[in-house]
Parts: sequence; structure tokens; C-alpha cells
Amino acid sequence: MSATVVTLTLNPALDQTVSLPALHCGAVNIASDVHVNAGGKGVNVASCLADWGVPVVAAGLLGRDNAAAFEQLFADKGIRDAFVRVPGNTRTNIKLVDRSRQCTTDINLPGISADEAALEKLQLLLDEQAENGRYFVLAGSLPAGLDQGCWAHFCRQLTALGARVVLDSSGNALQQALALPAAALPWLIKPNREELEQYLGRKLPQRDDIAAAARQLQAQGIAVVVVSLGADGALLCSADGCWHARALPLPQLHSSVGAGDALVAGLVAALSAHEQDWAEVLRLGMAFAAGKLEQIGPHLPDAANIRALAAAIQPQRLD
Repeated sequence: MSATVVTLTLNPALDQTVSLPALHCGAVNIASDVHVNAGGKGVNVASCLADWGVPVVAAGLLGRDNAAAFEQLFADKGIRDAFVRVPGNTRTNIKLVDRSRQCTTDINLPGISADEAALEKLQLLLDEQAENGRYFVLAGSLPAGLDQGCWAHFCRQLTALGARVVLDSSGNALQQALALPAAALPWLIKPNREELEQYLGRKLPQRDDIAAAARQLQAQGIAVVVVSLGADGALLCSADGCWHARALPLPQLHSSVGAGDALVAGLVAALSAHEQDWAEVLRLGMAFAAGKLEQIGPHLPDAANIRALAAAIQPQRLD
């Protein structure tokens, strides 16, 4: 049985996904369809975990003026709603899906602002949830006005309480979290190739370069480093070795939005069920990501579909 997972999203979003036969810049475009979903990286992770049957608590900051879509998602999927409401509207992110090129263009709008009182309330809630070995997924960007050391702060507090922190962020917020002392570092991180290159300040053109960079981060005290590589799949490094899994060819891309979040959800789903084979952990993560590509919104196909995708994924050990 899977243990309860807590996700934390400080900058959630309503994802408006607009599908187009082809996107023409500077011209009038006629959409074929549009979907609006409650999202944000941690919300997406929570949604996919719930689809797989993992008990999940979704926490963070949510604008009270347009919270209905989030509340409906949580109610529909049995996710415990632990979001702290703040004044204003949660941001909207516009996703333009170009069917002809099989790609997605993101337009992310400004989000809510947070005050110290809301953060203190959120900290108390997280402290109550923290248990030895429980997985906490800290995911996404930080809202305007929030100190870029916020993820580092939560990493320090939660690891001190015995939690296993999974961090999926980028830029300065990631840099500050990875500058913590070894004992306070996140247990697992999931940058993509570009985010890892930005953090290290150098290009990583080959798979061996990425694996070497992941091992470098491990040597600093991060137990597990997973790097998402888009069409090239993903790479996982732990103390037991490194594995690479190639992405599956899919007949049709419905939306790439949230595929990285689904990867995180799959990894955590395997880990929360006490899976100790790292190839199997990566396999389930990649199956979640592949399944998500066939969906609009933060949802997985049925479990039989995910198992079939997982069976087709063959992680390769690199060392």
C-alpha cells in the first residue's frame, strides 16, 4: 500500500489549453478546441498520484476569488485540500498546442502575491504533516514578492523533521536550495536538461555529460537526481548507479503540458509503494509521462494503459 504524499504548490495556475491545426504567428488563428484545468506543477503531481490511487494531500497558496476549479478537482479525485487561501485570483497560463508541429507554446501570466501570515500558516500545516520518510513534493515557480530562498527554507524545515523532499524547480530558487548544507538538501531533484545546464553554467550535449553532472550533484549530498530529456526520455542516478530510459513513440500528442510533472508523480508513486529497484522506479515515471501526453489536463489514462506503457519501457543501466 502506498504511503500518503504531500505536494506543495506556491504558484498554481488555471491552465487554458488551446488546440490549433497550426499556429501562425501574426495571423488570426481558429482554435479547434479549448480546455481549462486547475494546474500548477504540484497540483499536476497530486492529480496524477490520485489517479494511480496514492493518498495525497495538496498544499500551497491559492487565490480565493477563482478557487472553484481547484476545489472541484480535489473533490473529484479525493485529494485532501490543504491550500491556504489568499486574496485575489490565481493566475491563468495559456497553452497553445500546434497539431501540425506536435509542440506546445506556453504563455504564463503573473500570479498571486503572498504575505508572511499566509506562509506562516502554511508552515504550521506542513509541520503537522511531516513524518519520518514521508515524501513531500515541492514543485514549480514562486509567486511575485516571495523570497527566492523559499524552497530552501521549506527543504531545511522538512528534512529536519525527517521528510524526504522531492524538488522540481529552476533558476535562483533551485540554486539556493542546492546551496544548503548536505543534511538539509532535497532527497530527490528533477531538473530538465536546460535547467541543469543553467544551474551548472555549462552545456551538457551528450548523455554521458548529463550522467556526470548528476553524479556531481549526488556527491554533494542529493540521494537521487533525475533529469528529464524531452524526446530523449529521462536519466536517473542514485548511489546504486545510473539508468536511462528512452521515450516511447506515441501516435498523437494531445498536450505536453504537465509531462514532467507526471514523470515526478510516477517516480513518487513507485517510491511511496516502497519500490527499491531504481529501473522500476524510472519505468513507472516514464509510463506516467507517456500516459499524460495522451491526455488534456493533469490526468492519467486508466491503470491498464499505464501498465502496458510501462511494459514497453526498457531502462538501460549506464554503469
